Amino acid sequence: MTAKHVSAAAQAAPSLVHPVTPDKARLDAASATFRMLSDATRLHILLVLADGEADVTALTEACGASRTAVSQHLAKLRFTGLVDTRREGRRIVYRIHDGHLTRLVREGMNHADHIVTGEPPHA
Repeated sequence: MTAKHVSAAAQAAPSLVHPVTPDKARLDAASATFRMLSDATRLHILLVLADGEADVTALTEACGASRTAVSQHLAKLRFTGLVDTRREGRRIVYRIHDGHLTRLVREGMNHADHIVTGEPPHA
């Protein structure tokens, strides 16, 4: 493979890091995501979805919230683009939108674990 092909392939691969200037559009988008994560039930739903797809029944059982509440939170998460859906027969199956969000949710819980347990922060 030539250097030209490697460069094109490297550019096409998804990136885990996006070094960008924190302009208003990006700050607003990040703030909107954090607002959606600020509700414990929505965060719990996303944490469950970080481990794989689930329908409303499974999410209701996992989160211990009412079906109505879970459905309302899922509607918000879907509207804001944080979760995607697919139909499986009569069921709607939900999945977290992307790996960035999965890592963000998991890191938030890791941070919370440090707070709750008193474990010192990582360098």
